[in-house]
Amino acid sequence: MTQELDHAWARIAAELRRAVTDSTYAIWLEPLRPVGLDGDAVVLSAPDELRTWVSDRYGPVVARAVRAALGPEATVEIVAPDGPTPGRRPAERPRPAAPAATPFNERLTFEHFVIGDSNRLAHAAALAVAEAPGSAYNPLYICGPPGLGKTHLLHAIGNYVSRFGGGLSVRYTTVEAFTNEFVAALNRRETDAFKARFRHNDVLLIDDVQFLEQKAKTEEEFFHTFNALYDTGSQLVLTSDRPPRDLAALEDRLRERFEAGLVCEVTSPDVATRLTILRKRAHHDGLGEVDDEALATIAGRITDNVRALEGALVRVVAYASLEKQPVDATLATKVLDRLYPVERTIVRRTVDDVQAAACDAFGITREELVSSSRSARLSWPRQVAMYLARELTDQTLPAIGAAFGGRDHTTVLYACKRTAERIASDREAYEAVQRLTEQLR
Repeated sequence: MTQELDHAWARIAAELRRAVTDSTYAIWLEPLRPVGLDGDAVVLSAPDELRTWVSDRYGPVVARAVRAALGPEATVEIVAPDGPTPGRRPAERPRPAAPAATPFNERLTFEHFVIGDSNRLAHAAALAVAEAPGSAYNPLYICGPPGLGKTHLLHAIGNYVSRFGGGLSVRYTTVEAFTNEFVAALNRRETDAFKARFRHNDVLLIDDVQFLEQKAKTEEEFFHTFNALYDTGSQLVLTSDRPPRDLAALEDRLRERFEAGLVCEVTSPDVATRLTILRKRAHHDGLGEVDDEALATIAGRITDNVRALEGALVRVVAYASLEKQPVDATLATKVLDRLYPVERTIVRRTVDDVQAAACDAFGITREELVSSSRSARLSWPRQVAMYLARELTDQTLPAIGAAFGGRDHTTVLYACKRTAERIASDREAYEAVQRLTEQLR
């Protein structure tokens, strides 16, 4: 049962990752744990502080992921860690309001963050902020593409301050959540309570500030919240997919405040960092023996997203378990070819390359190819060479014509037209051009 449940959960988790943003998954859905499977009925447990919020807010998303992974008749129940197993009816639970503050994911700590050249400055700055909030870099602005560890660093700061901060208050939010709470507070005429929640913090961690763009009312409130915290010496840490200067739709005054502290960029990890991430994830998740060559295969295929990298490892291990095969490079390649197919690279050739290949294929010299002779023995190879020069090089038609004895661009166009017509009706001509194309590519 355990193996079957683990396989089911791997598929469900993969569907959840596709259904929500990285930050939403890390905060709300990653803490879910599979505890029971009876036919199509899945039971997941959630920590007490998350359970009701996840059930109410993300219950439909989880249900869709379960059906997508296990079939249209599959059902799901989210229970307490010591809750019921399949077949037992859970007690009715009240629906309290959203938690006062987002709990931090205990797995997203500085100890679990893999440091490399791509994120070294951001990690060092985040750690300095966690150790001395309001003293080191304020604000700290971390930017970079999705999936490179920005949310991890925010939760690492939150976990550190919660544990070692001597009672300092720390709150994490996304701009989406900030906006939703602000709109709800306006509708309920509870803006004072909203301001108190966000302005009375020693450390405020805010994810995805790029979504402030074109939200005038939210941007105004955010501006005042930022100022209130900054003026009292509270620490602000912000993340975005772009540096402040590229948030063109934001007001200048807000961009200037973002740039007033330290701006750190995270970039795609190098291969050594990717391998370390995979080894650490395999060890932390107890994935068993994973061949180093398999890890190298995964690290070589997925280069620009840590979440995708870790997800690929889970998929490879799950497939190996299902098929009862060792996790080696051959199996990793087989699995990854379905998810991340290798794009075929088309080499851009020069006109000289094309002419040399045509001369060799048709048994003529370069002088004959570019000569003014219109004999059938030379005109067909010349037309093919012009056709391929247009297809496989970045040269203009006049430049191609000039390389073929000073011909003009209309001659090149005519040669391309005649070649296309002939290969469409003449099998032998088609195969000759196809062989030349493959050779040049």
